Amino acid sequence: MATEPEPVPPPDEADATPPPEDRTDGRPDDIQNDVQNDVQDDAQKDGARRDDDVRKDLAEAQDAWRRALADLDNLRKRHARELEESRQTERARTASEWLPVLDHLELALAHARSDPSSVLKGVEAVRDQAVGVLARLGYPRQEESGVPFDPNRHEVVRVVDDPDTEPGTVVEVLRPGYGQDGRQLRPMAVAVSRRE
Repeated sequence: MATEPEPVPPPDEADATPPPEDRTDGRPDDIQNDVQNDVQDDAQKDGARRDDDVRKDLAEAQDAWRRALADLDNLRKRHARELEESRQTERARTASEWLPVLDHLELALAHARSDPSSVLKGVEAVRDQAVGVLARLGYPRQEESGVPFDPNRHEVVRVVDDPDTEPGTVVEVLRPGYGQDGRQLRPMAVAVSRRE
């Protein structure tokens, strides 16, 4: 025999729980809405704080960059000013070294009118004084002969046949040079024996 299903008792209205809401219809729950709003507010506040921090860091970096540029510009100007002062000081020192030479040339010319034979001695003295000035400035006179030819110190003006010297030897200094190795003001103009 077939049995009938048991009848379901009617639900008690006090015990009845409301059926869960269908969230697929696009209506958010009030709690879910509040949570989303709180999360969005926190994210906006955090984003605003981060934006403020980034702006502050950027402003500090730009300020430091501007200060560094100003310092560099001031350093460049100070260096240019000091360099010009140094050049002027060196020019004045060099010019003052030549003043006694000019004074002695004037004295030689004044004595030449009264005693023409004294001109030779006076001019030689002035030349020696000028050579001394160049030596004090770091450019000593170079005029040695009988040494091997050195292209760093000598300028060949003439080549001669001289059977008494080795080929490539400085036979005669035609114009003296001034300076030392690495700091040559002018090389010696020389005559060199021919290489065979």
